Amino acid sequence: MVLVLLIIFMVTAPVLQSGIEVSVPKTRSVKEITEERMVISINKQQRVFLGNDPVNINEIKGKLRQKIRDPQNQSVFIRADEDVPFGAFATVMDAVKSAGITNVSIVTQPLDQNASRR
Repeated sequence: MVLVLLIIFMVTAPVLQSGIEVSVPKTRSVKEITEERMVISINKQQRVFLGNDPVNINEIKGKLRQKIRDPQNQSVFIRADEDVPFGAFATVMDAVKSAGITNVSIVTQPLDQNASRR
């Protein structure tokens, strides 16, 4: 059991951003992270971060193009607080897609199995 938890922690560690508090939605299926990828976070106040750095939503496309050499093969994770309006999320997603990145994953947490049985 401890080994499984250690592996899960090691796999998800690249997505954890220490300074940005985001309460991501919970889903039944959660994609495991197998490599370090670019993470864009949207906190509850709709502030956008590229990694740990705050970024203006209008500058995401340019910043991604500066940091990513091969957009066709690069993966990007988007962590959005569950209280963020869909419009803000869609604007960020549009900026990522317009930077040429097609492999975008949305970060979620697994559902609590005990809560789903109630």
